[in-house]
This record gives sequence, structure tokens and C-alpha cells, in this order.
Amino acid sequence: MEQAQQPPPPIRPLNTALIVDDHPLFCDALSMTLTGPVGIARVEAVGSLAEALDRMAREPVPDVIVLDLHLPDVNGLEGVVRMRQAAAERPIIVVSSMDERRVVRGALLAGVSAYVPKHAPREAFREAFAAIARGEVHASRLALDNATPSLAEEALARLASLTRQQARILQLISAGLLNKQIAHELSIAETTVKAHVTAIMRKLRVQTRTQAVLFAQDISFNAMTAEAGAEIAGHDSEGVNR
Repeated sequence: MEQAQQPPPPIRPLNTALIVDDHPLFCDALSMTLTGPVGIARVEAVGSLAEALDRMAREPVPDVIVLDLHLPDVNGLEGVVRMRQAAAERPIIVVSSMDERRVVRGALLAGVSAYVPKHAPREAFREAFAAIARGEVHASRLALDNATPSLAEEALARLASLTRQQARILQLISAGLLNKQIAHELSIAETTVKAHVTAIMRKLRVQTRTQAVLFAQDISFNAMTAEAGAEIAGHDSEGVNR
């Protein structure tokens, strides 16, 4: 007796997209790619992370977010972490001129669905969006295979696992506020703050509030990106065209 075939995975609707990039010409070109070959009906673009977060707080979160790593108000993987915390379960695709392996892995560990270099052909963008729509693992995530994450990469992934509210609470803890003060600041119950603090410590794998603060302070997203940028600049000086 033949086994029944498994139904294909459901198609994720990708009807709206938000591009977060401060280069107008690139945004225009990418918008044409998304509305053309990719088939997304509505594409918006903003030039900074703050604009993106403000837009997402006021309006429904887009079906997919396209994020650059270099923005006027944030640089490197910190932008990925903050967007991941704000975008709930929405897929994030990083489109960057940087393609150094360590930066790619860091972004993927922070929760992006795909990483596409800016110089990639249109077909690469179409394939990335199509894979995400089908619920499949995009090929760029294979960069996580066959390599043990570094301590910095593991720490980054833990921090990225915090929800937006948990990240805000960790920020307030780092500023020295007590649970009662945090509850007043966020207009939530003190018991809710305590529950979030417990969840934060569990996700970061620390035992105390102080350890959580030190953990957050030890993560240097800009340092990771700066190191990668220095390596790329070194290759450029040797005549490699990025």
C-alpha cells in the first residue's frame, strides 16, 4: 500500500515589505526587484532603524523586512538584534555590501532568515524570498553548518532571543532601576517585571541581575562589524572588488 504523500508546506504570504536602508538609489532598485520578479504588492522604504521601529509601532508589521547593516543610527549586528526583537516572527532578510563569513554567521545566529549580498543578481533575491515564502531554509543559512559557533556568536544569539519588552527591561536594569521603578516606567505590574527578569536570566543563562547586566555590556556588536570591515578594507587594498 502506497504511503500518502505529505502535503506541501503552506505558502507564507509576502504581500508587504519594508526596506531599511539609507541609500535612495539602492532602495529604488530593490523596490523594483521586490515588486517585479519577487511579486510583493506593497514595498515601503525608510532610512534608519528608528524610522523603521516607529513605523512598526504605529502600523501593522510588514510581512518581510529587508535590513541593511550600516544605518545612520545603528551599525552592525545591533540593528539585527533590535529589529528581531521588534518584528516578532516576521522574516528578516539582511541585504548588505559586507559578505565576510563572520558577519554573515552573526546575523544568521541573531535570527535573520536569509543574508543576500548587495551585489548579488536579481535571481538571488527572488530565490531568497521564494524559499522564505515556502517555509524553507534559505541556502545562506548553510553558513551555520559545519562550524562551531564562537562564544561571541553564542552570546549574540542569546541576546537576540529576548523579546522587545525583555530587552527594554534589561536596558532599564542596566541603568540601575529596581523592579518597582521599571514597573512604573513601563506601566506594568511589578509581578510582570519579575517574571520578565526571570525569563531574561534563563535566556541569557545567568544566575543574577548583575550577571545579566555584565553579559549585555560584554556584547560588542560594533566591534564585531568593525573587525570584519577592517578585513574587507584590507582585501580592497589588495585589489579585490567588493
